[in-house]
Amino acid sequence: MVDALGTSGEPESSDSLRTFGAVVQALREHAGLSREEFGDRVGLSKHTVASVELGRRMPDPTFAERSEAVLGNTGALQRAAQHLARQPGLAAWFRRWARLEATAITLYTYECRLIPGLLQTEAYARTLFTNQLPPLDDEQIEAQWIARAERQRLLRERPNTAFGFILEEGLFLRRTGGVEVTRELIDHVLEIAELRNVEIQVMPQVQETHAGLHGPMRLLETPENKWFAYCEGQESGQLIADPKVVSVLQMRYARMRSQALTIKDSVSLLQRMRGDL
Repeated sequence: MVDALGTSGEPESSDSLRTFGAVVQALREHAGLSREEFGDRVGLSKHTVASVELGRRMPDPTFAERSEAVLGNTGALQRAAQHLARQPGLAAWFRRWARLEATAITLYTYECRLIPGLLQTEAYARTLFTNQLPPLDDEQIEAQWIARAERQRLLRERPNTAFGFILEEGLFLRRTGGVEVTRELIDHVLEIAELRNVEIQVMPQVQETHAGLHGPMRLLETPENKWFAYCEGQESGQLIADPKVVSVLQMRYARMRSQALTIKDSVSLLQRMRGDL
């Protein structure tokens, strides 16, 4: 299945997250389970359960189904989960991917248009937001940055998740936001590259063969070892679950890893680019 998602990019409130969390808590307490006991039965920590109940965390796509079996199979959670298409600052077409991303054990990203959100600095991100068309107001810009900063916590809070990024050299040469913004951005990317669970490779500006000419892509592996892909356009995105299509994208990404600079050489290039600014 290739799932075409919605097209509205307006930020929405998180009321549905809090409502869903309240339903989970009520059913859990009615069943006489502590957060720790409930978490053990659905494969989550008590801290994750608390985050879901308090509306701070988007539950993964299988949470409602697993929870129903523990909380009496009332169907209430699965019905409530259908209204969880709300997360402040995230475009409508991106939200389902973000839910998968939050629990992924492997996440690969290739970008040729802009620095991926997980690696952006606040100054870089706000440059993108303030130049967006149609224009965003201050409240929308703030909501988008808060959502992006929240996503970035994945890099440090999920040390057992393997993150891989292939970035075009031209993304840094463009100097989006100016020299100071670019200097800070490169410093930030170099800092992230030091994390044990993160691999960053740069695709050289001059490259005779390139497997990524079809455009940017993201790939992820779920805790159940299922792979999904995501491809984004101007005002839409596709969540791809068809194994045959995902396999093609995995093949292209694997080829790009061999075509890009090594991790060590990528760091060296970024350091030289930083020195040239």
